[in-house]
Amino acid sequence: MPGSFDERIRSMQVTLNDNQFAPPVLTIGTNDVLTFSFDHIADDRSYFRYRLIHCNANWQPSDLVDSEIINGFNEGIIDNFAFSRGTTVNYVNYVFSLPNDNMTPLVSGNYLVVIYEESKPDEILGQWRIMVNEQTARIGLDLSSRTDIDYNVAHQQLTVTVDTERDNVSDPFNDLTVMIQQNGRLDNETSLKHPMRMSGRKAIYEHQPQLIFDAGNEYRRFETISTDYPGMHVYGIEYVYPYYHIALETDLARTGESYTYDSTQQGRYKIRDYDSDEADTMADYVIVHFSLEYPEMSDHMIFIDGDLTDRKFDETSRMTYNRATGKYEKALLLKQGSYNYQYLIVPPGKNRGYTAEIEGDKYQTVNEYLIKVYTRRPADRYDRLIGVSRIVSDR
Repeated sequence: MPGSFDERIRSMQVTLNDNQFAPPVLTIGTNDVLTFSFDHIADDRSYFRYRLIHCNANWQPSDLVDSEIINGFNEGIIDNFAFSRGTTVNYVNYVFSLPNDNMTPLVSGNYLVVIYEESKPDEILGQWRIMVNEQTARIGLDLSSRTDIDYNVAHQQLTVTVDTERDNVSDPFNDLTVMIQQNGRLDNETSLKHPMRMSGRKAIYEHQPQLIFDAGNEYRRFETISTDYPGMHVYGIEYVYPYYHIALETDLARTGESYTYDSTQQGRYKIRDYDSDEADTMADYVIVHFSLEYPEMSDHMIFIDGDLTDRKFDETSRMTYNRATGKYEKALLLKQGSYNYQYLIVPPGKNRGYTAEIEGDKYQTVNEYLIKVYTRRPADRYDRLIGVSRIVSDR
């Protein structure tokens, strides 16, 4: 998951083998390649570099040193860049790939790929979360809307089996960690430390609270591929120096509506420009105005969720209630493209969002679940990633 720490660093994306919608997972022993791209809002080139930080299953830096995790040098120069053309906002687009001739990850696990200016190596401007996978554990998955909480109402429940025979895990009850992520969200990711039972060499995870997820609803969509005419879910376009302003149609709560299927990308976005096939450098940056008709709440907060906000709950993604219009509103500077998003309510003192009150929880919703299996024996110094699998709920 990309994350920018500087307002000038924008549109951070990572692509696996030219598939933008695949999870960023390199599998050892394959020809997998991850391609990273980002924009720097600027008139001229800057000298950026990148490095890798090895992490445990919870994304905290591990104790391994560079020589243990990297074949080569743990500092790469980003020298593939191109200037924007014909845009109202000037930016420089940067691209680099992993592995490459100078840098190849040696061990499995979680990695942060961080970028920084050559002259300021301690100031991280942005980061991606990637994984290196051994794929030695066979993962079996089953997904159902008939859950331990309700039956075809508002939840979805997973059953996970992990065959440890090929990896020789001696104590599956204590040496395995299973992480489950729904639609790329970080706030409701769950962790299981112990299987419910064993069947031979198979660890079985079933009927555990961490396996039950709010079903949510299909993501909302909009398109800003043109500054000449309104695209999908766009109400109006106006140029006010120095930006184009694109107002989306006012959103309404969907809790009381019946479920309607829509083909979405589970919160992702794709950079697109109607007038060009070179959107990386010819798509413009525009200010997109969101509005949600919803009663003012004194304590709960509403956030825009999706890759467009880096899945973070901060002032960048928080909606503000406008009493003059009676709506929650937010303006975001975004590159032209096709976007998915949803509204999450975060209660006081919580660090996770809920779909029930605005989006509604519909058991039929198409959700994407990413399951990651780590192992760490008592003498090990890091969490090995031994299996990754993905399942999409039935349409």
